[in-house]
Amino acid sequence: MKKLIEVVREAGKNCVAVGHFNIADLVILKGVFEAARELKLPVLVGASEGEREFAGTRLLAAAVRSLRDEFDYPIFLNADHTHSLAKAMEAVKAGYDSVVFDLSTLPLEENARATKQAVEALKSINPQVVVEGEIGDIGSGSEIHADGPTPDRALTTPAEARGFVTETKVDVLAPAVGNSHGMRKSMVTGKERKHLAIERIREIKSAANVPLTLHGGSGTEDEDLKQAIRAGVNIVHINTELRLAWKRGLEAGLAQRADEVVPYKILPPAVAAIHDVVSARLRLFAGQN
Repeated sequence: MKKLIEVVREAGKNCVAVGHFNIADLVILKGVFEAARELKLPVLVGASEGEREFAGTRLLAAAVRSLRDEFDYPIFLNADHTHSLAKAMEAVKAGYDSVVFDLSTLPLEENARATKQAVEALKSINPQVVVEGEIGDIGSGSEIHADGPTPDRALTTPAEARGFVTETKVDVLAPAVGNSHGMRKSMVTGKERKHLAIERIREIKSAANVPLTLHGGSGTEDEDLKQAIRAGVNIVHINTELRLAWKRGLEAGLAQRADEVVPYKILPPAVAAIHDVVSARLRLFAGQN
């Protein structure tokens, strides 16, 4: 089976992107995996520090490894938004395929210096692990935010991207290109969509010459995602849309079986709702719609 970095680079050559979906329990993992298998597309699942603390760092690694081995399927596991070297090393030792080492709240020079040290340390544990660095401000928290003035966040510059990649030797870069974590209430109702700085993505790709990740993809206009992928984005993260689907599916399952107490009889609508979101996003990322 191909390594994760090979899958990501191949996606770039084909002007498509690998879908990344955050998981916090086996219900979400089941919905994501079933959708990917139906479409015969590689998939990347991720867990932030908070999600790993809830579900178990090693438990998630074992679950994903079991699916990959049993079905001989290209499903990969990412330690998403990891803010300390200790947590990053814990994930790599548990068998995670990649780590997002995120010190983007620090000044750029401090971020680069610490990320370089992390790359060296993590590669010493597993030379094949994919290490991603993040620069720029894309907000925090995959949550539903109140409507209000859109934060005026500066975009990552090509020079910043080139310098960061050159110094740190990261495998993948996550820049700020108009994207943001979470969704506003108006995005949940469909009245508003996120828009991306497509030309800036193209410039950063040329300057950095590494695969690019788009964080905060939930609620983004479909056409913007298509253009971003053509401009050089190779991985797209979706989280808030899955959390919404999980909640709505769970509510539907409880409503349909108000007197039921058996989890596997209540949860299928949640799995189905997650499956539908993942399927639609994977088809878009793969250029199938």
